[in-house]
Amino acid sequence: MAGPLDGRTAIVTGASRGIGEYVARSLAADGARVAVAARTEEVSDSRLPGTIHTVTQRIKDDGGEALAVRMDMRDADSIKDGVQKVVDEWGGLEIIVNNAAILVPGTIETVQERHLDLIWQIDLRGPLLLIKYALPHMKAAGRGHIVNVSSRAGVFPGPGPYPEARSGGAFYGMVKSGLERYSQGLAMELQDDNISVNVLSPQGRIKTPGNVFASNDRENPDLEFEDAWEMGKGTAWICQQGIEFTGHILFDQDLCRERGL
Repeated sequence: MAGPLDGRTAIVTGASRGIGEYVARSLAADGARVAVAARTEEVSDSRLPGTIHTVTQRIKDDGGEALAVRMDMRDADSIKDGVQKVVDEWGGLEIIVNNAAILVPGTIETVQERHLDLIWQIDLRGPLLLIKYALPHMKAAGRGHIVNVSSRAGVFPGPGPYPEARSGGAFYGMVKSGLERYSQGLAMELQDDNISVNVLSPQGRIKTPGNVFASNDRENPDLEFEDAWEMGKGTAWICQQGIEFTGHILFDQDLCRERGL
């Protein structure tokens, strides 16, 4: 499929459904070869439909080029091996999109220690490792784009007192704000290597399988999910820009409106 990203190779994590699926499909629609990376190879819970294989096939059915890559963002070897599989298949790597992430329940008083480990490992450590293993290939290619998916939860709420007390959600905001801060620091480090680093967040809540998982009835799930085309189109637009477009923290609806996407 010819397009402005023709000849580029991309890895999108968390791409078996939700935002990651739409990002992968948008990049492929603009001509990129896309590695659909996630853990899910078979559906084990009806609330979480979609696998790396179904998304890969959908891209191929639409005329794009895709590769299913099993990648566990908690496992450094899985990440490293996934990157190597993509490079072995297509000869290089120019784009990575760190989308995979989880939410954990509770407050600091009720949170389980294992959930703290999970959110750190998947939402922050995993993206850093993917960047680490992808960078040599981007530098070899002489260009690259890193897009880290964040959230409004990462926006500092400012000093109190607050109009209403809210409980929960602070852990997700903590790791996302850390990812944003690191993204801008990394953008400074890599600008001389012709590699841009940007952040893109949903303007608001998108009703994806992962977003509503905890509240979705396991026995009679609501499968009327919302699409995430604005995240997909916004990511594809970022990856078409020159290196001078780096260090931005963007929101999908604003970006699509401002750029006519």
